[in-house]
Amino acid sequence: MKLARIRSTAAAATTVLAVLALATACNRESTAAASSGGGKPAIGIDLPRSDSDFWNSYAQYIDKDVKSDGIKALPVSNSQNDVTKLVANVQVFQNTGAKAVVMAPQDTGAITSTLGTLAAKKISVVSVDTRPDKGEVYMVVRADNRAYGTKACEFLGKQLNGKGKVAELQGALDSINGRDRSEAFAACMKEKFPKIKVFELPTDWKGDVASAKLQSLLAQHPDLNGIYMQAGGVFLQPTLALLEQKGLLKPAGQKGHISIVSNDGIPQEFDAIRKGQIDATISQPADLYAKYALYYAQAAAEGKTFKPGKTDHDSTIIKLPNGLEDQLPAPLVTKDTVDDKTLWGNNVG
Repeated sequence: MKLARIRSTAAAATTVLAVLALATACNRESTAAASSGGGKPAIGIDLPRSDSDFWNSYAQYIDKDVKSDGIKALPVSNSQNDVTKLVANVQVFQNTGAKAVVMAPQDTGAITSTLGTLAAKKISVVSVDTRPDKGEVYMVVRADNRAYGTKACEFLGKQLNGKGKVAELQGALDSINGRDRSEAFAACMKEKFPKIKVFELPTDWKGDVASAKLQSLLAQHPDLNGIYMQAGGVFLQPTLALLEQKGLLKPAGQKGHISIVSNDGIPQEFDAIRKGQIDATISQPADLYAKYALYYAQAAAEGKTFKPGKTDHDSTIIKLPNGLEDQLPAPLVTKDTVDDKTLWGNNVG
C-alpha cells in the first residue's frame, strides 16, 4: 500500500500505522536481540539491506558491538532497500521509546520528511554510509566517497598505462554515494587519463542489472580492458561469473587480463585479489561504521555534542548544511597489502 494513497482521515491514519507496525514486526532481524542496557537510553537500529556481503558484515559488527558495549538496543529491523519499510520501522522505534536512531537510507532524498518528524520529537539520527540530502542529522558516519572514485580512477589509469576501455558499474545515482563515486571517477578520468574511454553503466546497486549491462557492453566492445565496480558486495560474484563464462577471467599478469578495481573490502574481494581475478579494492570500514554509529547514537541520546575537526580515531568531522559527518579512513587494498591483519575484511567471521 502506497503511503501517498492514504486518505487523510484520523481513522484511516490509525489503521495504516497499525498495519505498518505489524509489517515491521515481521521484518525484525532475528539474529540481533535487544540489549537490556541497564538504565541507558534506547537506540533504534535499522539495517539497510541483506542482499550485500558488505551490509551483512556490517550487521555482524552491529550485533557484536551492541552486546559488547551494553547498548540498550530496540529489536533491530531491516528495511531491505525499501524506503517505505524504513519509514515504518522508524515509526515503531518512535512508538517504543527510541532516543536515537541509526539508519542507512539507500534513497537519500526520500527520507527527508521522516527526518523532520524525528527532529520534531527530539529523536537524534545517525546515518551510516549515506548522507541524507535534506533533513536534520546528528552525525553521518561515512568515508569520503569522492575519494573512492578518485582512487579507483588513479589505480586503473596506471594499470592501463593511460589508454583503453573501462566499464564503470555505477551504484544508484539517486544515492549520494553513487553520485560521489561516479562524479569523482569521471572528473579524474577526464583530467588525468583522457585517452581512456569510460562506459558508465547505472545499476541501482543491483548485481543482476550490472551483469546484464556488462554482458551487452562486452558484445559491443570485446576489447574492454578495465572495470570499476562501485560495490563489490553486490557486483563481485556476478561479474566474475560472467567473465569466467566468456573465458575472460584471466589472472593478473597474464595476457588478456581485465584490470578490475572494486569498492567495499569484503573477504570475497580479498580472495579474488589473492587469486589475481581482480586487482584492488577500496576498503569501506564496516567495523568502524558499526562502532561509531553506535558511539554517536549513544552520545546523541545522552545530549553530547561534537565540533568539526580531527578526531582521536584517524578521521575528520566536517560540517554539513544539515549536521555533521565523521569521514572515516578507507584504504586502497592491492596484492601488496591484502594480507594486512588490520583490515576488517581479514577479521570478520
